[in-house]
Amino acid sequence: MAEDLKIATGTKEEQYALLYKQIEALLQGEDDRIANMANTAAALKEQFNFWWVGFYLVKQEQLVLGPFQGPVACTRIGYGKGVCGAAWERKETVIVPDVEQFPGHIACSSLSQSEIVVPIFHNQECIAILDVDSEHLDHFDEIDKQYLERICALIK
Repeated sequence: MAEDLKIATGTKEEQYALLYKQIEALLQGEDDRIANMANTAAALKEQFNFWWVGFYLVKQEQLVLGPFQGPVACTRIGYGKGVCGAAWERKETVIVPDVEQFPGHIACSSLSQSEIVVPIFHNQECIAILDVDSEHLDHFDEIDKQYLERICALIK
């Protein structure tokens, strides 16, 4: 049975530290990846009120929309296309302070101003990505990167 997550206060790092523990407990014992992605997206959206939080699943040579929180989104993204496809191709987290300055950015929403995309690995293979968008410029930093990578590592 799911429990309500406590909304943390304090610095961004303090909020992430508590949220990480809460997500870790929430996912413990659950082996359904989609369910875990859904709860993780909801927890991140609830805590930080990001514009859009969601997952894309690697299916053949495309990223296909998975569980998310926020407005409707692009359904499929090609390998190497946009920020999501670039993170998948590079196999590393990509932080974009201003999406208008990212070559080949895919504008699923004109309100998105900055973005962070974190690849998720299973057996050293990228199986999905976490995409987080903000309606503010330069919203994401190394603290977001550190904690979102740790949170993504919980999804197996």
